Amino acid sequence: MTIARWEPSLRDFGFATQNPWVPPVDIYQTPEHELILKAELPDMSRDDIDLRVENFVLTIEGEKKFSGDAKKEQFHHVERRYGTFRRSFSLPETVDADKVSANYKNGVLTVRLPLREEAKPRQIKVDVAA
Repeated sequence: MTIARWEPSLRDFGFATQNPWVPPVDIYQTPEHELILKAELPDMSRDDIDLRVENFVLTIEGEKKFSGDAKKEQFHHVERRYGTFRRSFSLPETVDADKVSANYKNGVLTVRLPLREEAKPRQIKVDVAA
């Protein structure tokens, strides 16, 4: 029995599109009653990111372009992914779509999704009868 030596190609290192890139996302609710979505989008510019809210669906899409200092044939190992991506998230109808905001800093996209006023909890005063 002979063991064959494996000679990796660039396809094995993520330059091929067989394994699409999917940026990781965290979603949580703040005490101020807004949803926060954070997506890791390293090495991207604001122009590479498209963000939309339509029919209570938040869609983030874009492209992480390969732009290294070295040429592809100079790489020995590549683990980072490149290419286009699209992520969609169903939003509760309590989100105020007109007040959604986003910023991009240090490779992280932060989307703020405030809830409608009528969806926020209210404190109700209880009157004591004499």
